Amino acid sequence: MKFESEAEQERFGRKLGALLRPGDVVTLSGPLGAGKTVLARGMLRGAGHEGEVPSPTFTLVQPYEDAALLLPIWHADLYRLDDPGEVPALALDEVLEDGALIVEWPERAGSLLPGPALALTLTGTGAEPRRLTADVPPDWERRWATI
Repeated sequence: MKFESEAEQERFGRKLGALLRPGDVVTLSGPLGAGKTVLARGMLRGAGHEGEVPSPTFTLVQPYEDAALLLPIWHADLYRLDDPGEVPALALDEVLEDGALIVEWPERAGSLLPGPALALTLTGTGAEPRRLTADVPPDWERRWATI
C-alpha cells in the first residue's frame, strides 16, 4: 500500500481505528519520519478520540480512555527504551482486557510485547511516498480485507 500524503495516511489510520476490538495489538515499525505517529493519530481518531494525539516519545505510554472512544486505547512509543527488560514495567497488557494497544518501535521490546499483533511497517521519509506492509494475524484477516 502506498500513501502520497500525510492526510491519506491518516485516513487509512481512521479506517483501522474504527475496526479495533478489545485485545488488539497494532505495532508500527519504520524509520524516523515515516509517519508512525500519523498512523496512530488516525487510528485514535477513527476510534472516536477528538483531542490531541502527541507522540508519547517522552512519556512512553499515553492512555486514551475518554468517553467518546469505542474502547480504551494505549499508545506506546518505545524509541527511548534502552533494554527490552524495561517493557514489563510498562504493564502494556493491562489495557487488553477491554481495550487496544498501539506500539511504535516494537522492535525495542524484543519478544516481550503481548500479541499476536497486526504488525505494520512503514518506509519512506521526507518527500518520498510512504509505503505500508502488513503482517496480518488470523484474528485481523476479515477486518483487514474490509479496508
